[in-house]
Amino acid sequence: MNTVDLSCKRFLCPTIHPEGWRFVFVAALLTLLLSLIWSPLFFAGALLTIGVYLFFRDPDRVPPTDPHAVVSPADGIVCMVTQTPLPGELSADEAQVWRVSVFMSVFNVHVNRMPADGTIAKACYVPGKFFNASLDKASVDNERYLYLMQTTNGQWMAFVQIAGLVARRIVCFVREGQALSLGERFGLIRFGSRVDVYLPPGVQPDVQVGQTMVAGETVIARI
Repeated sequence: MNTVDLSCKRFLCPTIHPEGWRFVFVAALLTLLLSLIWSPLFFAGALLTIGVYLFFRDPDRVPPTDPHAVVSPADGIVCMVTQTPLPGELSADEAQVWRVSVFMSVFNVHVNRMPADGTIAKACYVPGKFFNASLDKASVDNERYLYLMQTTNGQWMAFVQIAGLVARRIVCFVREGQALSLGERFGLIRFGSRVDVYLPPGVQPDVQVGQTMVAGETVIARI
């Protein structure tokens, strides 16, 4: 199979995450029921099924080889770059660090990837509301899953999955004490959301608001 064939297959029939197959099945079943009620509804159901299939797509990514790189954990657009302490659920330290927030629309890939090599020191789930994930208050009010990680060079950083206005489920793939590589999958958020990255103290972000991110590939900072 040549490069063109591989590109077409990846675009027209992308790999999806196993988490998505049950949703595709439900959408396909709904399509069948709609077509039995009124045949023209089949087309609306088919579009819904294709949309659900594409939402759960899980393309391969090629992380940078730079050992100092911190990459975006999510596909989407940088919606905020600000200085703030680490979330209180992860640390009592009030020192200011840079936070990069990446907003994912329903059209983005929603599989999240590790921003750096390291070990998950703490992971905790916090129930909450479902405000628009692009708002700053979503960081403290919305449902979220928080991770504190020690990088392989001994520095501390954090990242947080935040449910949005449409999202209703955060799925965590990892556990405390687990060592993971840069770009490795650590979780997924269903149907629109945001991921915040809290950089290690003294590390400056290399991205700006409005910049497009590719999970596991786009460098947001260097340690």
